Amino acid sequence: MLDIALDADPDWDSRTATGGGWAELARKAATSAIAESAFPQLGQGARSVELGVRLTNDAEVRALNAEWRGKDKATNVLSFPMAEADELEDVASEGPELMLGDIVLAHGVCATEAADKAISIEAHASHLLVHGTLHLLGYDHHDDDAAADMEAREVRALARIGIADPYAGDR
Repeated sequence: MLDIALDADPDWDSRTATGGGWAELARKAATSAIAESAFPQLGQGARSVELGVRLTNDAEVRALNAEWRGKDKATNVLSFPMAEADELEDVASEGPELMLGDIVLAHGVCATEAADKAISIEAHASHLLVHGTLHLLGYDHHDDDAAADMEAREVRALARIGIADPYAGDR
């Protein structure tokens, strides 16, 4: 079972997200990302799995980005993995809750990007949550092959929740 621990700043008005609010949107995005990963058992195992989601402002994300990545600027999403690869594979048996990690989204950056793409902030946040969840599961985009694999997983995960391919215009 996937548990979402969500903390949202007032910038992320809880009434903005449709169909259950930001926590439900985060659950759908993370569940679809997990289903398209090499670890679909995470969503079905006996062991409880937790994902932390922080919806905050650009200043907090900028500070985190500077501290953890050495980049003094706001970014749309940050991911902080906590689980080791062997833990991701071994969820069939009962045990203590598995903490996948934390995902942090910056409201201003997310809202600006959504407006630039002419999509809802919910759709863009869903994409960023899928992207962040895949990072927590060990995926990256440091080379062309890894980027293509991660992008394909994102597209399939977003399709599961009714969101169009965000990369379609880039091809």
